[in-house]
Amino acid sequence: MVVTSTLSRLDASKLEVLQLSNPKSVPGPDDGSILDLKTTTDRMITVSWTAQNGWANPQLVPYGPLSLMPTASAIQYATECFEGMKLFRGHDGRLRLFRPLYNCQRMLRSAERISLPSFEPEEMLKLIRRLCFMEAPKWLPKDRIGSALYIRPTMIGTDSSLGFKVPEEAQLCIFMLYWPSPSMIPDNSLPVSRHGMRLVTSSKTAIRSWPGGTGQAKIGGNYGPTLLEHNKARARGYDQVLWLYGPDRRITEAGSTNFFVLWRTPTGQLELSTPPLDDEGLILAGNTRQTILELFETSFETLEPKSLEPCNVLEKRITMPEIESAVAQGRVLSAFVVGTAAWIQEVEEINVDGRQLRINVGQAPHVSFVREKLAGIMLGVVENGWAEVVEEPANSMEGEDE
Repeated sequence: MVVTSTLSRLDASKLEVLQLSNPKSVPGPDDGSILDLKTTTDRMITVSWTAQNGWANPQLVPYGPLSLMPTASAIQYATECFEGMKLFRGHDGRLRLFRPLYNCQRMLRSAERISLPSFEPEEMLKLIRRLCFMEAPKWLPKDRIGSALYIRPTMIGTDSSLGFKVPEEAQLCIFMLYWPSPSMIPDNSLPVSRHGMRLVTSSKTAIRSWPGGTGQAKIGGNYGPTLLEHNKARARGYDQVLWLYGPDRRITEAGSTNFFVLWRTPTGQLELSTPPLDDEGLILAGNTRQTILELFETSFETLEPKSLEPCNVLEKRITMPEIESAVAQGRVLSAFVVGTAAWIQEVEEINVDGRQLRINVGQAPHVSFVREKLAGIMLGVVENGWAEVVEEPANSMEGEDE
């Protein structure tokens, strides 16, 4: 759905700030309540849209329930999309977003795919920055270096007509929650010796995405149906499902993350491979995925000779039989998954129809190098244009209310 010149466009400059009467307390950095991923900040931004008028003025309001009719389009027909990004408190005390425009542009593509209203990604980013300006000084205090807030822009069809049609009403909501540090996440059910993720391949009767579907969009309808397989995998002690597609058992994604393998070709050439973004639309174009590709393509060209071996970077189809063969021949140096929430995690085991593939973890210096460099960029240790500094109020009272 395209916004025409006769309709009001999304305009961050028209943000209205409503009174906050009951501010929350900020949990301690090691507070176990953070782990339930329900610890939201005080406020959120909401914007309503109608087909008749376009976008209304954005509002900064106290975080709380949304009002929907039972017949709402999002409830009945899953007209919904969302995004995920993080705001970091850097080592220099400054706040940073990581390539946020990439996520806003991707959300536009998701909205268009699910027949929700269009918007200018730059205006959404301005709203996100404003929310960070108002909320982050309290929730990411400067003494909590390396802490993060997870930002979840969400758009839903709110049209109350039960008719099967493109919704004529919608709402954009942007909220944030406190994100636990990796050291807080318990893993009591898994062996102490474990160093990486454990994946299990999807059953031959289950599928995550298909050609012409919505696999390339970030919509709830891609995630809910996979929970059945995910729950079975977790019950067996695995972290994620490695989703395969087609008779050749082509790898697509691992849970909600993108999959990479660093391996040697049969002729000995070092290669980083990940499934491609092609016309079939099976895979979500992850922000971290794109960043990893760019870092691998450029980082090792400038290093001193003999420090790290150069490698080819390819987006290509990868089948499970190819992975099995390469593991058996000792050609796999590392397999890892990446995502905004998951970060960069190496894989130590893949269960393929009951066969256990063991993969070395922590023995590929390329992966460690890129992980450290990316963390340095996000936290302000390494200068890079990908990390955008977010301005903060000149004094604490400015962010409290207006």
